[in-house]
Amino acid sequence: GSGSGSAGAGGRLPSRVLELVFSYLELSELRSCALVCKHWYRCLHGDENSEVWRSLCARSLAEEALRTDILCNLPSYKAKVRAFQHAFSTNDCSRNVYIKKNGFTLHRNPIAQSTDGARTKIGFSEGRHAWEVWWEGPLGTVAVIGIATKRAPMQCQGYVALLGSDDQSWGWNLVDNNLLHNGEVNGSFPQCNNAPKYQIGERIRVILDMEDKTLAFERGYEFLGVAFRGLPKVCLYPAVSAVYGNTEVTLVYLGKPLDG
Repeated sequence: GSGSGSAGAGGRLPSRVLELVFSYLELSELRSCALVCKHWYRCLHGDENSEVWRSLCARSLAEEALRTDILCNLPSYKAKVRAFQHAFSTNDCSRNVYIKKNGFTLHRNPIAQSTDGARTKIGFSEGRHAWEVWWEGPLGTVAVIGIATKRAPMQCQGYVALLGSDDQSWGWNLVDNNLLHNGEVNGSFPQCNNAPKYQIGERIRVILDMEDKTLAFERGYEFLGVAFRGLPKVCLYPAVSAVYGNTEVTLVYLGKPLDG
């Protein structure tokens, strides 16, 4: 049996009934339900496109995000919900940016002589993680993607490579293909001659491996190589920094990278 009391009775509920009940719950409540017993856990996580995740997706995500192709590389409703959990934080960003109604796109207001960044809501200190990021407007003179600790500043004066400007962040400037950390250029990336320049709308895949302590990039399913090694064992957040007025940057968390 599955123990005594309510868990035992609940454990015997048919999956159809459980799913119906689960589809009314919020994510935090679902997390608790998944801990009740194996049957409940399987019912929740067995099918990533179940009514439970479809319903939660419809309630949590903006219709615009579901209607457009922003989330087109996410295979399931559960993955879409997870991506939203990992999206840009509306309160951990420069005051000169805002997160658009779709929940995944940052808009930089046209402020002179300011560099502005944003971090995601959740950082990582273990595991392997992948996300996509792309620019939907002009890059300007500096457009940096990478990672940052909670202590890295998200706003500064002038037009600079904010991500990578100190020891709290690591960045790849898409404009000049330089890698940046600790205020220094760590060489150019990718390490090949005449690497094609970034094109607006092109999705860059960022791969953070906290076991190997590396940060790598892919472009159009082509692995560009490891950009940074020896990352510290601290909580690291996906981040970007931008300088161009009204430019927009979208970030979508993909989950564990598929080893190809």
